Amino acid sequence: MNSTLRRWFASAGAMRRFLSTFAPYLGAGVKVTQLADDFSSATVEMRQHWYNTNYVGTHFGGSLYSMVDPMYMLLLMRRLGNDYIVWDKSASIDFMRPGKGTVTARFELTDERVAVIREATATGEKMLPEWDVDIVDASGACVARVHKVLYVRRKKA
Repeated sequence: MNSTLRRWFASAGAMRRFLSTFAPYLGAGVKVTQLADDFSSATVEMRQHWYNTNYVGTHFGGSLYSMVDPMYMLLLMRRLGNDYIVWDKSASIDFMRPGKGTVTARFELTDERVAVIREATATGEKMLPEWDVDIVDASGACVARVHKVLYVRRKKA
């Protein structure tokens, strides 16, 4: 991570404020509503507006995906530290039902999961951890499920 981004993301509060004004999030109407101080969890929400609504009156699919796109990568980068390379490798989205109103996604990155990733990459081997993230509406119904795959490798000494 370059020094400017390191400064912007120096704390969970700084990262939350930055992401809430980040152009792709701002343009889609996405807001980071919670980010744990230890980067173990985050919550994002998107209210429905004219600029993130599609032709048939529901949330635009690209906006639904954008709300979850960077979160696991950013959380894991912060949890692992600068000795690791973390990239988004792939993703897919399954639209379950039309999304209307405010939708929310919650991300959890447990200590146990981080320990498994550290152990698997300790000798410089890559790991491709996977997560599923549900985007839910105000009633708790799943609107879309996003499957994320990251690339993680410990940097050479």
